[in-house]
Amino acid sequence: MSRDKKSKPSDPNQVSHSRRSFLKGISTVTAAAGSTAALKPAWGGSSLGDAMGDFFQDQYQRMTPEEITNALERIERKAKRKFGRDITAENTPPIEGVVFGYALNISRCKGYRDCVSACVKENNLGRGSQMEYIRVVELDKGDRNLDHANHYYDHDLVPQEGKEYLPMQCMQCDDPPCVKACPIDATWMEPDGIVVVDYNWCIGCRYCMTACPYSARHFNWSEPLVPSEELNPDTHYLGNRPRMKGVVEKCHFCIQRTRKGQQPACLEACPTGARVFGNLLDPDSEIRYILANKTVFRLKEDLGTEPKFWYYTD
Repeated sequence: MSRDKKSKPSDPNQVSHSRRSFLKGISTVTAAAGSTAALKPAWGGSSLGDAMGDFFQDQYQRMTPEEITNALERIERKAKRKFGRDITAENTPPIEGVVFGYALNISRCKGYRDCVSACVKENNLGRGSQMEYIRVVELDKGDRNLDHANHYYDHDLVPQEGKEYLPMQCMQCDDPPCVKACPIDATWMEPDGIVVVDYNWCIGCRYCMTACPYSARHFNWSEPLVPSEELNPDTHYLGNRPRMKGVVEKCHFCIQRTRKGQQPACLEACPTGARVFGNLLDPDSEIRYILANKTVFRLKEDLGTEPKFWYYTD
């Protein structure tokens, strides 16, 4: 079947403490100057008030429910100003008893890249930077050496004879080196296995990008502006909400969808049924069946990162 293609510092705790001390000192000086009112919610939807709120916002995992609510409201107000559209920024928590995993049948993947297009649309990836969370590479059949992969194939028709296609994205490692590399705890693994980023806390040092052996993290060199008519208004704080310039992004298993019982956008878009997503803790799930009954492999498994993303063949 063929068809047209589609197109560190040594002590992280000390660094984190230093930043908090710095912010606390700024706050004290501001208050002493009699300008505390500028930091209060009385500024409402003003651009200055929201900017100050973001600056003094604590790391997500340390925020109180009230602080999280305030942060979500700021995100919604800023999106309204920037895009002229109402969005919903949610904080849907992990589902108890769920650890997400992914499996991909490379026998069925034909290199169409529909998954890439769906991910871009779902996760509000601005096209100015051409950022994409998913990469589909072309390999000679049977070749698993990524050094031989063609990352930029541009054929008139896919699949090409003698070739196979391997989509790659964040592997959601169970022992993620990117998390260890972050000097300020801006990235971590959630109870459902998803490795997330607090964009407001990320300082853009890119240590996590260097540490990731899968090149699955991407730096925002430009603000990811999306045309208002293309903006996906259903967002999550740790997922596809509008991001700012100068932070690191990555696949988050469509957290805005999967924590509500839906499938990732890339899976729904796949025309060949190559993708399987599910709960690794559920012995009756399709993904558990695949892991038990198919010959599976993981990329760079020798590194010990324990990816929760498997590949298999018919």
